Amino acid sequence: MVRRELAEARWAARGRVNEALAARQAAVAQLESVRRSAPSRKLALQATLDEAYREAQARLHRETAAVHVALAERAADIAKGRAGSPFATWRTAERCPDENASMLRIGTLGKRRNGDGLPALVPLLDQAHLQLDGNDGVIGGLLLRALACTQPGTLRITLYDPGQLGGGALAGFAPLAPAGLVNFLGPGGLTPLLDELVEHIRRINENVLCGVHANLAELAAHTGRRPEPWRLAVLLDDGSTELTGAQRAQLDRIVRTGIAAGVHLICRGIDLPDDGCVERVSTTGADIRPDPPPSPTLVTSVCKELAEQVIAGPPPVPFEALLPETLWSESSAHALRAPIGEGTDGRMVELVLGDDPPHALIGGPSGSGKTNLLYAWLAALTSRYAPSEVELHLLDFKEGVSFARFARGTGWLPQARLIGVNVNGDGEFGLALLRHLSQELKRRAAAAKTHGAAKLSELRAEDPQGHWPRIVAVIDEFQALLGARDAITTEAVALLEDLARRGRSQGIHLVLASQDVAGIEALWGRSGLISQFTLRIALPKARRVLAETNLAAELIPRCHAVVNADSGVPSANMVVRLPDAGDRAHWTALQDQLWQARPDGCEPPRLFDGDATPLFPLLPPPPPPDALTKVGAVALLGETISVAERPATLRLNRAPGRHLVVLGSQTEQACSVLLAAGLSLAKQHFEGTGRFSIACFDEDAVPAAKSLHIAIPRSAWFDHHNALELFENWQSEVPHYIFGFAMDAGSSVLSGRGHELMRALLAKGAEQRVHLLAWWRSVARLRDDMGGIGARLDGIGAWVALDVHGQELSPLYPQPGGPAWHPRPQRALLFDRAVHQKPEIIIPYEVAP
Repeated sequence: MVRRELAEARWAARGRVNEALAARQAAVAQLESVRRSAPSRKLALQATLDEAYREAQARLHRETAAVHVALAERAADIAKGRAGSPFATWRTAERCPDENASMLRIGTLGKRRNGDGLPALVPLLDQAHLQLDGNDGVIGGLLLRALACTQPGTLRITLYDPGQLGGGALAGFAPLAPAGLVNFLGPGGLTPLLDELVEHIRRINENVLCGVHANLAELAAHTGRRPEPWRLAVLLDDGSTELTGAQRAQLDRIVRTGIAAGVHLICRGIDLPDDGCVERVSTTGADIRPDPPPSPTLVTSVCKELAEQVIAGPPPVPFEALLPETLWSESSAHALRAPIGEGTDGRMVELVLGDDPPHALIGGPSGSGKTNLLYAWLAALTSRYAPSEVELHLLDFKEGVSFARFARGTGWLPQARLIGVNVNGDGEFGLALLRHLSQELKRRAAAAKTHGAAKLSELRAEDPQGHWPRIVAVIDEFQALLGARDAITTEAVALLEDLARRGRSQGIHLVLASQDVAGIEALWGRSGLISQFTLRIALPKARRVLAETNLAAELIPRCHAVVNADSGVPSANMVVRLPDAGDRAHWTALQDQLWQARPDGCEPPRLFDGDATPLFPLLPPPPPPDALTKVGAVALLGETISVAERPATLRLNRAPGRHLVVLGSQTEQACSVLLAAGLSLAKQHFEGTGRFSIACFDEDAVPAAKSLHIAIPRSAWFDHHNALELFENWQSEVPHYIFGFAMDAGSSVLSGRGHELMRALLAKGAEQRVHLLAWWRSVARLRDDMGGIGARLDGIGAWVALDVHGQELSPLYPQPGGPAWHPRPQRALLFDRAVHQKPEIIIPYEVAP
């Protein structure tokens, strides 16, 4: 292109010089006619003629220079960045956003002066095929420019070089091979290559262009992204190979139809047919002087950089692509729809939860981006659906706080109703969530029956004033509920199956995620359960999430996922490029925006942190004295592991056995239980309406016991010196609460008469509104103080066990063998004969002494 424009400008300038020469010849003729008669006139005409000639020459030089500058500027505009810059100026990490490989530099035009000749550009991608006679250095420079000026992975090169077999000057492109960007072919490889390219062109025309677009370049301009990579075949030969008829026919097809499908040929030694799309370039003549070839170091570094980028995968799509133009503009009456990332066609792929598919299963090994995927999905959901449209229950069984950010004090996520983190040791909380969802399912089913509705959309239409949002329960590392063989697992599986089967019609959706294949395999063993999870999302290297024969997750790079809404059937696979949704700045900005838009009356979510010790709660004012006389006071012992933030309580009324025993050697937790009980009981009594006695027999427990003594004015203090007096005078006209710290350490003082009086208190005290709340460091010591191995412990109606195994509790438990309890840090087991059929796990409060 540049060469033709320069030639035209030179011919125009030379035409003007020829006109000046013709004028000079006319002047010479005129001069000869008057030579004899007018010598002076001859001299004047000669001077005029010389001046005209010099002026024409100067004009020629000026116009030629102007054309040269204009053409150089045009060439720089056509071949920007590394498409036209000398190799010596390259910085491999830098890329101009306007770079493209449609016109590439191969050298300079004509004779160069001081190396500033015009660049010689040749067309290539989406433009033409090339027929060259240059050496491997020229071809290598073209390939390097083409690779550097296209997005990583969008250009695939095949080198047919039977003479060199992948060696020679083009061997520097070998680092591209691990990324699948280059392939070297030797003898016998031409026919398969031509057949493959013809088949590729056919597939592009039928499945990609589909008769709607003329070529891939037009489709890319329309959608904003390249749907298929370019295929560049370099065919090198010494001219001695004679193509067969079949090979020549295939080559002709590629020449005619390849450019529209992104298939291009660069040939040397193999003649291409005469066609308007074939550019024939000679670098051995005087018109073009080829550039020096790129250095092997430059070729290797560029190729390694490209291969690393392709292997690492493309960058994630922007987080903002998940968000709608207007917040909370969608209705969840029929389904929840939210984009999760970009598909291979450049369009956003939506995840749907509704009647079909109703539930989702997510799998991916550690580091594959499971938490990031959940964040992306939650961002898309919460920005589209208001708190009245969707409620979130988020539970994370692994040791982490992935969901804790949604419950921060100011700026919590309005759609979140329950958040559980660090619950890997608290399967009871997962069970509590499933029980809560089961109760909600029953409530919705009853309402639907009343209104004659078969599903949530009909219920919302029949009862428009009701509060019927869709509920999404996300359980990360759900296998914690399925792994053990105990009562928790048995009940959890039953509840999961019921929710999975009936939840779809009432708008309750389960999202189960796991990084451990064992969790997925636990589901595969329950066909009735896994069949309900028709939406499957597999992250890189995930196993058994999709169908057994679907191995698509093995092939995708990082920041990608396979979305399948047909139970993992391979034909339903959609590869999705995910955004970076884990960035705290992005999420904080969105969460603050959602929090500012929250409706009036929107309550913060319940946060259960398995690693946090709950603080002793603020207590309400005391009730009227007559109310306590009728129903008795209530002692707070700790926090229950439940969906609602509910304290574990013990009602102390006139019923037999209304006493509490704390068992275990953990001083701090035992004191916390007694402190919580004492402070809560004291708060329920006005002055003079209750009596409090505190006995302490262990030095380690003295600080806690003293703090309770100080917190309750007029409470009585007892220790080794006067403990017997306490049990000789336990009768009282008002409710009397006796707190014993480390009672077994006072056995030497209470032995005999003291223990007899204590047994009498346990047997008859509650009927007289006298209650013992005491701590023994072992069941054996309690039993010894109560009369030995055959002692009856029926007078103890409630107990809290700390680091005591279930078998040791059999003397206090109505069933043989004791409860199924193994001690856990910061956990205790509560059993109240008047309330429980089975013991309840509680978390002792943190009570400052």
